[in-house]
Amino acid sequence: MDVLLAFCTCPDEATAARIARALVDERLASCVNRLPGVRSTYRWQGAVHDDAEVLLLIKTTRARLPALRERLPALHPYELPELIAVEVAGGLPAYLDWVAAGVAADTD
Repeated sequence: MDVLLAFCTCPDEATAARIARALVDERLASCVNRLPGVRSTYRWQGAVHDDAEVLLLIKTTRARLPALRERLPALHPYELPELIAVEVAGGLPAYLDWVAAGVAADTD
């Protein structure tokens, strides 16, 4: 099992909550943490911007990443949403198993 932690920024809490719920409901993520109070400074279309955002920490697996990558743009209001996934090195085996089970075929 290859557990990944994916990052995605959202423009506000309502959007972040809606996306987080959809990802968990659709088994693209086992858990999504929403971190408010993020400030992002970035270059977009030739201008530097500084905006308040909410950061999503998305727990998923390598096997579910392609579906997450396909689904996120439809859920997100940004023209180009952030989606960066990094491998989880280590972690409690039982927690990693829980992440994998949460994105597996519907077993509830």
